[in-house]
Amino acid sequence: QVQLVESGGDLVQSGGSLRLSCGATGFTWDNYGIGWFRQAPGKGREGVSCISLSAGKTRYADSVKGRFTISRDRAKKTVYLQMNSLKPEDEAVYYCAADRGNACFDKTTGWDIRSWYEWWGQGTQVTVSS
Repeated sequence: QVQLVESGGDLVQSGGSLRLSCGATGFTWDNYGIGWFRQAPGKGREGVSCISLSAGKTRYADSVKGRFTISRDRAKKTVYLQMNSLKPEDEAVYYCAADRGNACFDKTTGWDIRSWYEWWGQGTQVTVSS
């Protein structure tokens, strides 16, 4: 059974850094993509980044390009989101999600459509103080 567990959310000052982790177990890693999404109060859930677990292909939302980096550790079954130069507008609950169809590898645009992702973690809160 697919299980996704996020951790690493915290309170950080504007300009600071955080690394989120997503423990991803219960499935064959090579066939999946993992996405990071976020949802701020009163807003919809938006795609932040994704990685195809086999090829390591990555995608980023324009709002985080150059500041966030997604990576994976096969041995630890964990996907990371390194977030640098955090801004108040990055404040949100961050979710990781698994896509059996690996849209992250196939789709230059549309990788962040929520319906591709069948399994979701419980989320971790990132708070950025200005």
